[in-house]
Amino acid sequence: MTDMRGFCEPRFAAVREAFAASLAQDDVGASVAVYLDGEPVVDIWGGYADADRTVGWERDTLTGVNSTTKNMTALCALVLADRNELDLSAPVATYWPEFAAAGKEHLLVRHVLSHTAGLPDLSGPTAVEGLYDWEGVTAGLAAQAPEWEPGTAAGYHALTFGFLVGETVRRITGRSLGEFFAEEVAKPLGADFHIGLSAEHDHRVAPLIPPPSLTDEYTASAPFGPDGTRRENTGVEIRVKDVNSAAWRRAQIPAVNGFGNARSVGLVQSVLANQGSAGGVRLLSPRGCEPAWQEVFHGDDRVLRTPMSWTAGFGRFGNTFGWGGWGGSLVVSDPGSHMTVAYVMNQMIDRNQEEDNRGTEIVMAAYSGLH
Repeated sequence: MTDMRGFCEPRFAAVREAFAASLAQDDVGASVAVYLDGEPVVDIWGGYADADRTVGWERDTLTGVNSTTKNMTALCALVLADRNELDLSAPVATYWPEFAAAGKEHLLVRHVLSHTAGLPDLSGPTAVEGLYDWEGVTAGLAAQAPEWEPGTAAGYHALTFGFLVGETVRRITGRSLGEFFAEEVAKPLGADFHIGLSAEHDHRVAPLIPPPSLTDEYTASAPFGPDGTRRENTGVEIRVKDVNSAAWRRAQIPAVNGFGNARSVGLVQSVLANQGSAGGVRLLSPRGCEPAWQEVFHGDDRVLRTPMSWTAGFGRFGNTFGWGGWGGSLVVSDPGSHMTVAYVMNQMIDRNQEEDNRGTEIVMAAYSGLH
């Protein structure tokens, strides 16, 4: 039986049981957190930080959460909107004038946040190193023509989401997305989550472990729909070895390269589930949280090839919202019950080869604690 540490309120015992089962079966190391009314009710972790199972997963172990980072990037936009510094209904070019090129003068901020901007692929970079050139990538996006009329269709913006939101934030605040997040979100909350990780934290990072039977050449060629298909990928292929590199950690790729654990992911996102505050710290008004779960688009997603409901920055699933990352990490918030559930792990599962129910089973277990 893998050692599990932390605390779990008795009524959420089913979460502890689901996590124990996951550690015994699929996980190498992982963490789980549940927040209710902006306060932690479950904060548990266990297993190992390395594939050889020689280094324990500690309370402050961090790992790359891939697209779960999008939840953090979206929150930054909602904070600015709540401060009346960003209008979700305004053209992106209001803040980023060069973006008006190639017929994008009427492309709205909410189109970017809801994956309906028509810019799902990067036209420029073909190698991962190209993603580290912020100026080059954003200049390319400013010049690019949309694939469809913005707002009329959705297609998951796997990498472009972070550059589009991030450059808009940079134009308004003069700060990179990672800097804005660190100063305006993570610091006030005391959240150990980073977009652009400095070297001082490297010793705490648990490298991602490729799915069983695959190597660290395993590629996130693109998100896959439930049938395992998507259109041809024209963008950058990201491998597990890239995500585990120092260059990746130092860069800012705000759609995908955040580092944290379930405690920090859950803490930050619990703000939106709890009317704008967590742990006694208010980040935005109750009304400022509402775009997180108000549907902007519903229909077939052209990239994921599955029906999707997109809000301003999040996927919507029934009465919940949130998003997960390549390999298995996940955060789900329920504004009706003021609950947020987060799951962060190092052992990836390839959804083309097998189902990955680890995160969803923990979410379902958390609901049993509400009754």
